[in-house]
Amino acid sequence: MSTLKPAVAALLAALWVSLALADTAFVAGVDDLPLMPGLTEVPGAGTVFDKPGGRIVEAYATGRGIDVEQVTRFYVASLPQLGWQHRGNLLFERAKERLQLTLNEDAGTLTVRFDLAPR
Repeated sequence: MSTLKPAVAALLAALWVSLALADTAFVAGVDDLPLMPGLTEVPGAGTVFDKPGGRIVEAYATGRGIDVEQVTRFYVASLPQLGWQHRGNLLFERAKERLQLTLNEDAGTLTVRFDLAPR
């Protein structure tokens, strides 16, 4: 019975992530990179470049009242649902791409930098 509890918790977490992704916006230039609810993408602050060797995307999003732990939990839970493997320190890999998230808090505003590049 004790092994059932972690399995149920994992199933509920996966269901929550799936439901959260259903109404989630995505980062511009990356149609399968969710933008966490509460974050707003900074228009014109990023770069999207598609080349034969893969795409390069740099995007920024900000939010107030959101902390590093919330963002970390959201992306560690949601990105594997989209095929990304978490490699630690908000580094994710999928197929031939690498995604690095960098978080910075300043004066109550959290900024998330998304860097997508070929590996």
